[in-house]
Amino acid sequence: MGVLVLALNPSIDAEWRVDGVQWEEKNTIQAERRWAGGKGINVARWLRHLGDQPCLLLPLGGDTGAELARYLREEKFSTRIVSVREASRVNTIVSTASQGQLRFNQSGPELSRAELRAILEETSRLTGKASCVVLSGSLPRGVPADVYGRITKRACRAGVKTILDCDGEALRAAVGAHPFLVKPNAHELAQWSGRKLGSEASLLSAARGLSKATRGWVLVSRGPAGGLLVNDREGATFYARPPRLKAVHTIGAGDAMVAAVAQQIEAGAGPAEWLRWGVAAGSAATQCVAGKLPRRGLVEAILARIIPE
Repeated sequence: MGVLVLALNPSIDAEWRVDGVQWEEKNTIQAERRWAGGKGINVARWLRHLGDQPCLLLPLGGDTGAELARYLREEKFSTRIVSVREASRVNTIVSTASQGQLRFNQSGPELSRAELRAILEETSRLTGKASCVVLSGSLPRGVPADVYGRITKRACRAGVKTILDCDGEALRAAVGAHPFLVKPNAHELAQWSGRKLGSEASLLSAARGLSKATRGWVLVSRGPAGGLLVNDREGATFYARPPRLKAVHTIGAGDAMVAAVAQQIEAGAGPAEWLRWGVAAGSAATQCVAGKLPRRGLVEAILARIIPE
């Protein structure tokens, strides 16, 4: 089956384009665009773009869930859908001509115990067929913070690698389950460490600290600064910086990085290549609008300009 991607809190992403935002006044929406979004869906979309055939497992409910399912069918995703009673969420992006963006994320549906149990049972069934499990994104209401940790433990017992991309309580609760690789950004790493990371030394120290806690790999996404990959037990540290590119959009760049890393791990490549491909894919994602994919060959073109530091 390849890579299993679990998206516990998928969304419809809706972008409103406006000239500018005027507080306490009416704002006219010039254009609206809607697509299947959320971190897990973004990861699966990028895995397909890179030539993999992932399986996407997700809960969907209500009219928005039906709309999401239609978008996924149109993109020909391989999906396993668990129906839930409450409506899936809609995240809204307000893009202005000169004031940047505003992003408003709903918390998502509240899952019942029976719904969560159905998701976990399906996850366990599919994990045994997967080479790698990607756990990506926030948790919907009603889901305990330790759920990623529980899934990671089951995957480890089955000999399946897990890649974890979450933050806050979900990250803290999963650390002790020893995921194979964790991908925080610099802000999420600072949250986990409980201190500001204002220097290269402090960032590296925090990444090594997280790696020591997970006993695995930690990949820190750093936007235009590229990426940092460490493994405390192996004494390994890798840096990679992308070429200078003017970003069209930054939404989903971290998800593209996760997808490329998962693909390279599955292909049996070494850690330096995980990082190079991850940085290249994340950079390519910034060259197209959110929810879209870049032209074929762009990732490889950027990859050729990345030299590990």
